[in-house]
Amino acid sequence: MMPETSHSDVRIPLTEEGMAPALFGAFDENMKLLESETGTRIRLEEDTLVITGEEEHVQVASGVIQAMMGMIRRKEPVDRSRLRYAITLAREGNAEMIREIMSGVILVTTRGKQIKCRTLGQKQYVEALKKNEVVFAIGPAGTGKTYLAMAMAVLALKNKEVTRIILTRPAVEAGEKLGFLPGDLQNKVDPYLRPLYDALYEMIGVENYAKLQEKGIIEVAPMAYMRGRTLNDAFIILDEAQNATCEQMKMFLTRMGQGSRMVITGDVTQIDLPREKMSGLVEAAEVLRDVPGIAITRLTSRDVVRHELVQAIINAYEKHDAKKKSRGGHGA
Repeated sequence: MMPETSHSDVRIPLTEEGMAPALFGAFDENMKLLESETGTRIRLEEDTLVITGEEEHVQVASGVIQAMMGMIRRKEPVDRSRLRYAITLAREGNAEMIREIMSGVILVTTRGKQIKCRTLGQKQYVEALKKNEVVFAIGPAGTGKTYLAMAMAVLALKNKEVTRIILTRPAVEAGEKLGFLPGDLQNKVDPYLRPLYDALYEMIGVENYAKLQEKGIIEVAPMAYMRGRTLNDAFIILDEAQNATCEQMKMFLTRMGQGSRMVITGDVTQIDLPREKMSGLVEAAEVLRDVPGIAITRLTSRDVVRHELVQAIINAYEKHDAKKKSRGGHGA
């Protein structure tokens, strides 16, 4: 005979005005997702939320709802990606971490948007940025690697911890494929730097950015411009570092001067270098992993904060790549 499962009800009072609609979401999509993921039934009886199902599943759903209520009280958006992440944490017995993760505001943008960590991995990454002079952030697209680093850079500038911000990227195509384009090297690589400009515009505003750039307080430049310089009292971010060669990476890291901090971000699954060239990010993460003052943080698909399909896409490709490796590197 199969062992009997223990069923239970949990009742959560909803006494605050507007709490029920915010919890349920448009067309009840939040509760439908929660029911589907936890195997519970959730209904509203007057001003009380009733969760029914197997005791273990009910506890998970209850923990998620409590976390959601906390987010709503803090005027945090409750979207599907956050809800899925909360469910994952609750299944691991860590539902209370949602509150801890989202409690601290890193920066408030010019439009009043609060920049916060949204996953445990992001929280650990930001803590590493606070405690170390050099931080490597390795992970897939959409995990906030560059965005959070830039928020911390703007904060450091506002707090007078540094006197300037330097943002750079390797321009893999800056050779002959861009040679026919008009303009100097800066004009040719500007398309590669566009995501950095966009994030800065959001955080400090276009006019502020223009003023700070004119004064040399903010510099956005291709990696080639770093050679031969010593960068003092600066917050320096190297983005898309997987496309830096080993020689470029060593050159960049040795530009660090007194009072400076460096963040190196990249996705080792998106290397655009020729096959015969090793990624400087891959080599540096191996060579420097035990050096004091240097932190290497690894974000995963769990830390993706873009559209929930981005996480599904990353997971699907990871499974596909694993299958290819198991078959000796050949496709299906």
